[in-house]
Amino acid sequence: MNLAEIENRARKAITPLAPADAEASFFGSRSDAGRSLPPYYLVYFLLVKLLGFKDLGHFEKIAFSIPVKIEDTVLMVEHRKFGLGIFIKDDADETAAEEVAKRIRAGVKAAEPYFEALADAAAKGSALNVENNARALLERFAYFADRYKQKSVEADARKDEQIKTELEASDGVSRAFTVTFPSHILRREARWYATAAIEAFYSWTEHLFILVAILRGKIKTGEDVANTAGSEWREKFKLALDIDDPATKQFYDRLTALRNQVRNFVAHGAFGKNGQAMQFHSDVGAVPLLMPHRQNKNHFQFGNGVDFVPPEAMLLIFDFVSHMWAGNLSPAKIYIDAGLPLILSYAFEGRYAEAMASDEEMEIFTDYVGRMVDDAANMDW
Repeated sequence: MNLAEIENRARKAITPLAPADAEASFFGSRSDAGRSLPPYYLVYFLLVKLLGFKDLGHFEKIAFSIPVKIEDTVLMVEHRKFGLGIFIKDDADETAAEEVAKRIRAGVKAAEPYFEALADAAAKGSALNVENNARALLERFAYFADRYKQKSVEADARKDEQIKTELEASDGVSRAFTVTFPSHILRREARWYATAAIEAFYSWTEHLFILVAILRGKIKTGEDVANTAGSEWREKFKLALDIDDPATKQFYDRLTALRNQVRNFVAHGAFGKNGQAMQFHSDVGAVPLLMPHRQNKNHFQFGNGVDFVPPEAMLLIFDFVSHMWAGNLSPAKIYIDAGLPLILSYAFEGRYAEAMASDEEMEIFTDYVGRMVDDAANMDW
């Protein structure tokens, strides 16, 4: 990246916009033009970091203030609690604000390679936050699991019920009828919900295991996160949990089998990876390509493809979740349930590791991080 070339191109794009003398007491009103500005961080990187404009610093409810001028009009580009804006002293400056917004948009476009370089460099270090989406993913799993339970309970309650429907003949006299069994329909729907719940469980844990690994100090940089995110589910499991523990190892084996037999099959359009949806021609007719002796290679068997046993699979998942949070990972649950981002610099510095020592330590630490996040959001400096 030729930084000087990018800077020259960006400076040319913003001309005639220029820095103004510092005005720490600029009490202007928000212009309409400022609503069309790019994201606040791009504006800050462009004006302050790349082009050297002066940032007056934090004020109450203000994250940054950059005095600018265009021709002879002085304006303020500020990121306040209610968003980034261009602030003017009177309505007559609205036209100037429109030109400022136009020049900033052009400058941001010209500086795109600089922004990309900033992000690429940051990704290799620990000065990063990792979003915590565990709650939303868990709620999705819980929704489908709850619907599965409801359908299963209703199916059991109606297992002896039959619905007879008479068929009307052309002469108006009924001579036949059909019989339906509501429990069969309900169990089929329960299986659908179970399949969706299993999919949601693996989606949740794919994300959760990375968060837990950060809290355990196994992941400390953006590169670590990127590499782990692209790895297999079982590798994420091993980073988050200790499979040297016999009980955890058994859950690992059984959940891996369930993933292979149900989740992967569904994810590949009900074809699977091993010919589950194919049959070959023989003297005795069509025969499954995946024969029984190959289907049962795994010690933990839940069936193949969509032919699985929902109660056993769902019980396994709920038992695993209880097991996971019952041991030394209970402090991780406190932090993750709080919905706070994972701050990689804290993992690198060992602050998460210290907080993971006990539930009490994590409660204190979570409160501290929560207050810090709230203060930043409210711009309470």
